[in-house]
Amino acid sequence: MTENQQIVLDNRPQGEATTSNFKLLHTQTPELKDNEVLVRHHYLSLDPYMRGRMNESKSYAVPQPLGEVMIGATVGEVVESRHPKFNPGDKVVGMGGWQLYSLVDGNAISNGMLRKVDTTHVSLSYYLGAVGMPGVTAWYGLVKIINPKAGETVTVSAASGAVGSAYGALAKARGCRVVGIAGGKDKCDYVVNELGFDACIDYKEHKDYISLSKALREACPNGIDGHFENVGGMVLDAVMLRTNAFARIAVCGMIAGYDGAPIGMTNPALILVNRMRVEGFIVSEHMEVWPEALQELGNLVGSGKLRPRETVAQGLAAAPEAFLGLLKGKNFGKQLVKLI
Repeated sequence: MTENQQIVLDNRPQGEATTSNFKLLHTQTPELKDNEVLVRHHYLSLDPYMRGRMNESKSYAVPQPLGEVMIGATVGEVVESRHPKFNPGDKVVGMGGWQLYSLVDGNAISNGMLRKVDTTHVSLSYYLGAVGMPGVTAWYGLVKIINPKAGETVTVSAASGAVGSAYGALAKARGCRVVGIAGGKDKCDYVVNELGFDACIDYKEHKDYISLSKALREACPNGIDGHFENVGGMVLDAVMLRTNAFARIAVCGMIAGYDGAPIGMTNPALILVNRMRVEGFIVSEHMEVWPEALQELGNLVGSGKLRPRETVAQGLAAAPEAFLGLLKGKNFGKQLVKLI
C-alpha cells in the first residue's frame, strides 16, 4: 500500500466557485488485483469543463459526485503492474483525477483508458495539452465543423490557451488567415509572435461587443468564415457581426456562463441572415478521430510549428487555487499541476 493524496469535491458552488468547495484527503492505495495498474502521476491537467461538472444542473455529462476525487486528465509513470501490456517505467496518459496515484483497470475501454505515450520527441506534459484532449478538441472543431479552405479567415477566442494555440497552428497549416482573441497585451504578443497568428485582439481593451467587433473588422477585412468559441457572451456577439454568409461556428465552451448565469445572444437573427452553421460538440464523443488528430498534432510539436506554453502550479494542494485562476484567465497557455 502506498500513501496517496486526493482532492475531492466537498460541496457544490453557490455562484462563483471557491477553494472551500474542495477538500484534501490523505489515503492509502489498495493492493493491486489482476490486470490492474498503479500509476504515479507527474502532471494533472486543469480545464474549464471541470467547472460545469461541479454544478448539479443538467449538462452534457453527469455532475461530479460529492466526496469523490475530482475528474481530470493526468500523465505519469507505471510504478506497479499486474497487466501484461503495462510495465513499470511506462509513461502513460489517462483520467487519473486530482490525486497523486491512480489504480487503473488495464482492460478498461473507455474515454479514460490508460494509454502509453512516447516522450522521445514530445514532452510528457504536452500529452495533456497540445498533443492531448485540448489539441484534439481544436482539431475536431476546425477540421470536422469549420472545415476551412485555404485563404479563408478563421478566428478563435481564448487564443493563447491550450485549445486556441493548437487551433492556430492547425489552421495556419491549412493556409488560413488566423485571428485570435485573448486577454492582455502579453498574451496577444505571444499569439502573434510565437504562435504565428496573423493578428490578435485584446478583448480587455473593449468595453462592449460593438467596440470589439470594430477591431475584428480591421483584423478581418474579408470577414470571418469560421470561428471556434470557448468563451461566449460579448466575444461571440462581436464575432457574429463580422461573419460572412455560410460561416461555421464550432462551440466548445461557454466559460462566460460557468457560474450559472444565463448567457444571452444579442443578434441571433444573424444565424438565419448569414445561413450560419453553429454546432456544439464534446470531443470525448468522437474518439474515432483521435489517432489522426494526435498524429498531426505530434508532428506540429515535433517540428516546432506548434510551441505550446504552460503555466505550472506546484503540488496537489495548489490545484484548487490554480483552477480558480484558470477560470479568470490568470494562466498563460495550458494550466497544469506538477505532482512529482
